[in-house]
Amino acid sequence: MPTVRLKYFSYHPAIWPRMIGEVTRDAKPGSLVQVLDKEGKPFGSAFWNPKAGMPLRVFAHGSEPVDESFFLGAIQRAASLRREVMKLDETTDAYRAIHADADQMPGLVADKFGKVMSLEVTNLAAYQRLDAWVPALHEAFGTEKAHIRVDPDLARIEGIPSLTHSLSEKLRPLKIREHGVTFEVDPSGGHKTGFFCDQRENRKKFGELAAGRSVLDLCCYTGGFSVSAALAGAEDVTAVDLDENAIEMAKRNGNINQKRIKFTHGDAFTWARTMIENGRQWDLVIADPPKFIHGKEDQLGHNKYHDLNKLALQLVKPGGLFVTCSCSGMLTADEFEKIVVSASHRQDRRLQIFDRTGAGPDHPTLSNYPESRYLKLLWCRVIG
Repeated sequence: MPTVRLKYFSYHPAIWPRMIGEVTRDAKPGSLVQVLDKEGKPFGSAFWNPKAGMPLRVFAHGSEPVDESFFLGAIQRAASLRREVMKLDETTDAYRAIHADADQMPGLVADKFGKVMSLEVTNLAAYQRLDAWVPALHEAFGTEKAHIRVDPDLARIEGIPSLTHSLSEKLRPLKIREHGVTFEVDPSGGHKTGFFCDQRENRKKFGELAAGRSVLDLCCYTGGFSVSAALAGAEDVTAVDLDENAIEMAKRNGNINQKRIKFTHGDAFTWARTMIENGRQWDLVIADPPKFIHGKEDQLGHNKYHDLNKLALQLVKPGGLFVTCSCSGMLTADEFEKIVVSASHRQDRRLQIFDRTGAGPDHPTLSNYPESRYLKLLWCRVIG
């Protein structure tokens, strides 16, 4: 087996180029390699790709090398966790099946939508193994069709030969259920895998807060929080998103569940400023923007979170409820909370934070990979 030697000790799964020492000549892009520590002793197993920004992705630690059967076992373990331990099939037919590094499958995110497996591939090694992995996923999770998505920019960086794969099918939108709510999902045309399963438990919790309240959903995407609030008995629901296609699907989701929701196609920042000028406020406001931070030194992303929260907080009635989200893995929970608190205090308002949540249990976090705790929510009452 090819080997890669480290210059520095680290249990983090993503290894930077500066940390890498000697590499044997038989290590090719996408190769399964044995990782050696700086003293030359066996340390773990990884995927190797010298073209990538993060050339080494370690998925297992230990002195014994692994072979390709390791990943078939990882798929089985992932299925067991979701289906036998969490028993997700009892409450939903849409959940995260494979959560990349956290399931020891670097480069693969897979969501189960009924009989469809929607995959997002982010490295060459995962792409090279799809012929073996996809049938194993179908068998483990009871799916029959697959849609495979590859980001063009990542494909160029990683050297992935094609944006399409022979096992990928062009699929029509389908309906899924979660906690008794029906949503339309488009694996072929939506963002990421087509639906954000990570917010499933938070959508239910949000609905429980919405009864009898006026609700504002900023960056609503396909209306998950809006529909949940309307079904729970919200007095009225207003929702805004910049993505025109997402708004159209959000409207369909409202219709599917037979609820009237005021959906608006527009930029959340601009729209919020207009509502502030008009003196509009709501009892319950949620802000769930896309990922703003794309690197550790991304100050612009930090500023966007501050500005959006500053605007959203002004739309909350005194004593009202505010829920704010971040899906940026590079932003820690503490950093996010500091941003939100700062935005509140600059307006002489205080937050009574009564809960802090994240992604559902089907999105496990890895103890040696803090970035896998990417989704963060603060649940607050606004004082003043």
